[in-house]
Amino acid sequence: MRLGQGAGMAVFGALAMAVGAAALRRRPLRHVDKSSGHEATVTAARRLNRAAGLIATSTLLDSGVEHYRGAFHNKAMVTPLVVSALTLAVSAHGTRDTRKTAHRVRDSIYAAAALTGVVGTGFHVYNIGRRPGGFCWQNLFYGSPLGAPAAVALAGLLGYYSERLRESEGGATPRVFGMPAGRALAALTAAGLVATSGEAGLLHFRGAYHDPFMFVPVTVPPVAAALLSETAATHPHRPRRLTRWWLRLTALVGFLGAGFHVFGVSRNMGGWRNWSQNILNGPPIPAPPSFTGLALAGLAALGLIEEHPRA
Repeated sequence: MRLGQGAGMAVFGALAMAVGAAALRRRPLRHVDKSSGHEATVTAARRLNRAAGLIATSTLLDSGVEHYRGAFHNKAMVTPLVVSALTLAVSAHGTRDTRKTAHRVRDSIYAAAALTGVVGTGFHVYNIGRRPGGFCWQNLFYGSPLGAPAAVALAGLLGYYSERLRESEGGATPRVFGMPAGRALAALTAAGLVATSGEAGLLHFRGAYHDPFMFVPVTVPPVAAALLSETAATHPHRPRRLTRWWLRLTALVGFLGAGFHVFGVSRNMGGWRNWSQNILNGPPIPAPPSFTGLALAGLAALGLIEEHPRA
């Protein structure tokens, strides 16, 4: 590695750690009516809005690059970009909203994002199946990525869940869709971590795990998913310190993963001087922060459970 590249990676790593520390620092979300039993649920909802916004940012940039590479040959390829941008906008609005009721516009956009992700996954499954050889390793490696539209759906689901959380009844056990809100959110986040880690594992397997750090996104997030699953399956009466710190580690993995992908792009022929080609063919820079968004959702679930032990 040349000295300039090493210095650049060091600076990027320092910035990623600083941003990660700022995002994960447990600051109380203020301006919430403390006379109401909804305080903890609104706080968790706003944190979920932040998590959904981060995942939407990742999907917006990643889908933009991938669909640009596909020359937008299908007009519907614009849809996830528009939906992800709208999801990001309403998530930013929700992060600042202290009201205890769901917002109709946010609700509609989150639902549209979830539906877009489901339909997009169907399109990607169909596109892989119609290629010569069908569902073989070659097509899974180089065909339409199955995990990309699923991430759009996940952003929509987390956002929609945040709106349901706002309107849940204040009390000893806030519920969403009839289930304890905190434990249901922990289970949803665990499923998202497993799916995202599976997508990373497939693409890193394509890269033959030539760098030992490529094992990190297929080891750290699944452990976080297991810890969250244990939390969802039990009635925790004590703080889950290990789970909390492991989620913070998972969030940091997302930030640092983007840094490694930046370095991976620079290693291609021409480096960043040939950025228009290498960004399209190098490792996807916007993809790893999805882990950070899911980790934030997991931390929101833990915070809600700590406030409402039966949630």
